[in-house]
Amino acid sequence: MSQSCIPIETLSLDHPSECPVHKDCSGDEWDTDLEPEEVAEKTKGISANDLYLQACEVVGVVPVSYFLRNLGNPILNLNHHGLGPLGAKALAIALVSDMKITNLELEDNHILAEGAKYLMDMLKGNCSIQDLNMSNNHLRSAGAEHVSKMLLDNVSLRSIKLSGNEFTEHDAKSFADVLSSNYRVKELDLSHNEFCEKGGEHLGQMLANNEGLHVLNLSWNHLRMKGAVALSAGLKVNLTIKSLDLSWNGFGNEGVLALGEALKFNSTLLYLDLSSNRVTNEGAGMLCKGLEANDTLKVLKLSNNPLTVEGALALLNSVKNTPKSALEKLNISNVLVNEVFLQLLEKTCQEHQGLEVIFGGVGGFIARKPKQHPDPMKMIQDYLDERKLRLWDFFRNIDKDGFMKVPVSDFRKAVQQTNIPLDRVQIEELIHRLDKDRTGMVDYRGLADTRKQMMRDQRRQLRKQESRQKKEKQKSDRVLQTFQSAVEAVTPRSSMVISPGLPGDSSSSQHFSATPLSSWHHVVMSNSSRYSVPNMSTEHVHLPPIGIQPRPGSSLKVRSSSQPNLHPEVRATSRTKPISALEFQTNSQPEITSSHPVSPASNSLTRSRPALTAHKHQTSTKASNHKSKPAKGKS
Repeated sequence: MSQSCIPIETLSLDHPSECPVHKDCSGDEWDTDLEPEEVAEKTKGISANDLYLQACEVVGVVPVSYFLRNLGNPILNLNHHGLGPLGAKALAIALVSDMKITNLELEDNHILAEGAKYLMDMLKGNCSIQDLNMSNNHLRSAGAEHVSKMLLDNVSLRSIKLSGNEFTEHDAKSFADVLSSNYRVKELDLSHNEFCEKGGEHLGQMLANNEGLHVLNLSWNHLRMKGAVALSAGLKVNLTIKSLDLSWNGFGNEGVLALGEALKFNSTLLYLDLSSNRVTNEGAGMLCKGLEANDTLKVLKLSNNPLTVEGALALLNSVKNTPKSALEKLNISNVLVNEVFLQLLEKTCQEHQGLEVIFGGVGGFIARKPKQHPDPMKMIQDYLDERKLRLWDFFRNIDKDGFMKVPVSDFRKAVQQTNIPLDRVQIEELIHRLDKDRTGMVDYRGLADTRKQMMRDQRRQLRKQESRQKKEKQKSDRVLQTFQSAVEAVTPRSSMVISPGLPGDSSSSQHFSATPLSSWHHVVMSNSSRYSVPNMSTEHVHLPPIGIQPRPGSSLKVRSSSQPNLHPEVRATSRTKPISALEFQTNSQPEITSSHPVSPASNSLTRSRPALTAHKHQTSTKASNHKSKPAKGKS
């Protein structure tokens, strides 16, 4: 085989019998599985220019002159060049041996899944390209699969843009699976795709497990309801994300409620974009609860939401009332504010001098419902109740003749002479209800019937208000419950730990809340040096809990999903009130007796598991006592 020939199978060409360098090579010569490094070695004598031209001739595409003019540049921008799948194939052949390009821009080239396959095969062995842009290439599910497989092998990519590729729910799972353990990719753009509720759940799981992403763009998707809540749950336990774009997703107040809960715990997020997410004044109030507990967020965008000056005031008040707030920029560019807001902004900026608030202009107003006059009949009834009078007593004072009817003029005059706070409009409204037929008379029966109707209306309105408040509370509780369930779902199982207790005593066992071990592991381990063993191997050896006083006659037991029970007799324990890891540590230290010291030269396992050693010692002591005890009936 010629030294300058390129193994075509390695480059994923469809015609292995054709070599873009030597056309007289036979197909039998290309049965090889050389690695990309070996391919680069074979192509040292061929310029990238010639390699690309011959590859274009083989696959039957017109060479891109821009590529030929910019060979050797670290940034290769081929956006909007109409490469197509075959053009991507020729490009992949040319880039196999290229180690200079660090930024590859291929947006809007109609590459499709077929072209993505060739490029991903090239990227599996490439170690120089750090930024990849393949947005708007109609990759769909097949292309997502190729990208996911590439991420398992690639070691150089730091930024990936995959916007507008028609990815679906299933594709979100593919990305979540591969990125959950990938710590190299720092920036990911999955905007303008079709991720919905299931996609949000998969991406939330990815956020919870990923330890490398700093920038994530999920704008222009369909992350609503459960998807929004699940994504917020992943954000709660994430430890690396700094910028999160969730604009144009339709989060709504339910999603913002869960996001506010996540902001109470997240300590890394610096930039959050919630523009165009149907967030109302009520949702802004829910978000404020998270902002009051957060001390890291610097930029918050809420433009193009149905907010008014009321929501803007709530947001500004949350910053003013939180001295530790780090917020530097608040974007509510579509909200018209009023003078009250401007005065509050001036006071807030005196305390937070770096704060910048972008609003739509001055001229807004607080929407108020028109003042409704109370029911005049109710005001008469309240007047009678205060004086402990009956309606009949009130009417009899007006009806001097006892005919059970009085003229309208006498009724109007009598009401005006009392201390009932009714204005002229309310009196005329009451008379209109009492004299519907315009007879000029007001009778007692009509007055009594009007009072009954008023009381029925009041009860109906009260029930309607209570029902509305109950539904709102149930809705909020349901969102929070879903959020908590999502947090538990994305939290690693190994972080669930049960505190020690007696065998068979379910009341003595307690569970830690489900939080990542990394958040409290260092607290417990800081005082565990007395049990540490230098040069410990990587076996699954777990330290005993620190700060627990064992009960008499019992041994320490720790149950975890990553460690089997130390004693086979321990059974499942029931759940009780969770305790925090800090409370777990600050309890009294266990008393370790010196009656059976552990030799430094003994097995290291006995030093890290004193409970097991103590248990074996108790067993052997009982056995020896049993042997020494004389049998009954014998001297």
